[in-house]
Amino acid sequence: IARRLEQVLGASVEFWVSRDFQYREDVARFCAADKEWLDELPVGDMIKFGWLKPAPRPSEELEACLRFFDVPSVLGWRQTYANMQAMVAFRTSPSLDSRAASVISWLRQGEIIAEGIGCGPWDPVLFQKSLTGIRPLTREREPKRFIPKLLDLCAACGVAVAIVRTPRGCPASGATRFLSPSKALLLLSFRFLADDQFWFSFFHEAGHLLLHGDKGFFLEGDRAPSTKEEQDANDFAEDILVPPEFREVMLRLPLNGREVIRFAHRVGISPGIVVGQLQHRGKFTHRQLNNLKRRFKWAE
Repeated sequence: IARRLEQVLGASVEFWVSRDFQYREDVARFCAADKEWLDELPVGDMIKFGWLKPAPRPSEELEACLRFFDVPSVLGWRQTYANMQAMVAFRTSPSLDSRAASVISWLRQGEIIAEGIGCGPWDPVLFQKSLTGIRPLTREREPKRFIPKLLDLCAACGVAVAIVRTPRGCPASGATRFLSPSKALLLLSFRFLADDQFWFSFFHEAGHLLLHGDKGFFLEGDRAPSTKEEQDANDFAEDILVPPEFREVMLRLPLNGREVIRFAHRVGISPGIVVGQLQHRGKFTHRQLNNLKRRFKWAE
C-alpha cells in the first residue's frame, strides 16, 4: 500500500510506513486511555441501577457512557469535569473507597433526573416558608407517601429534589448546586436508609441553598472538611428539626423510648430524628434506641 501511495501521491515508501506506524500508536494510546476511563467509572452499578443499558461490546459501552455525560470524548469529559474532580477530591474521604469518577457519575444522574422535573422559578422566600410544611412529613412512615409531597413542595419554589442511590466508590450523602439562575438541584443519596439521616441531610442541603446558594457547589461526604458553611448548614438543620426552645428539654430526656416518643410527638417530628440528635450529641450511644428509627430499603 505504501508503494502504491508513493506512485499516486508522492512521498517515499518510508514516509507512508512511518505515518501508518504513528497512526497505529495513536489508536492504541487512545484505546488505552478510553479503557482507563471506563475502569474509573462504576459501570456495573450504573447498569444495575438503570442509568445505562448493558452494552454487548466495549466500544458501545464507551459510547453509552459518553452519552450519559453528554460529552464527545474522554478528553472532553476530563476537561468538562476537571473543576468538579478537584472539588470532589477536597470534600470526600481520601480513602480507597472514595473515587471521584463515581461521585461525578452520581451527580450527573441527579442532573439528568432534575432536568425532567418541572419547577417554578427559584424563590428563596417561598422555599424558606415551605420548610414548615415539609417538616411534618418526617412523621410519615412510607417513602411512597412523603417523597412525592416533598418533591412537589420543593419544585414549586424552584428546587428539583433528586434521590439517587450511590454507586460503589461514592460516599456522598447530599449535594446542592444551581443548574441555572432559576433552578436549583438538591440531591440526596438516602445512603444510610434511616429516617434521621435522610431528613437531616435534606434540611442541611436546604440550608446551603438558602444561606450559601450564590457560592456554588456543595457536596457532603465521609469526613468532609469542616468549614463555616458546613457548620452553618448543620445549625440550620438542627434549628428546623428541633427548634431552640425545645433543645434543653430534649437534652434532658432519659434513655426511655416512651419519653422520646412523647417528646417527638410534642415537637412534631419522628422519634428517630430525636434519637439521632441525641446520639450525635453524645447523650445516647449509637446503639441505643435505634429501634425508634425507621429503616428503609431500595426497591429492586
